[in-house]
Amino acid sequence: MNAQSRKPTNLSLDSLLLSEAKSLKINLSRAAEEGVRSAVAAAKAEQWQRENASALESSNAYVEQNGLPLDRFRQF
Repeated sequence: MNAQSRKPTNLSLDSLLLSEAKSLKINLSRAAEEGVRSAVAAAKAEQWQRENASALESSNAYVEQNGLPLDRFRQF
């Protein structure tokens, strides 16, 4: 990500955590960005699972009832 796409923002953080991070010379902007990126990825994964739950259930039910479609071709 380039500097032009970055936007200043205000955050409220636990004061003890903030002090510890500063004493460890942690780049707060980068750490916050990584945390938000991780939270966004987790939320997207949960959303995808919710949106596709019925298809996943249907597929799992088919496999339970019929086995894997190409199972007969397995060499192991």
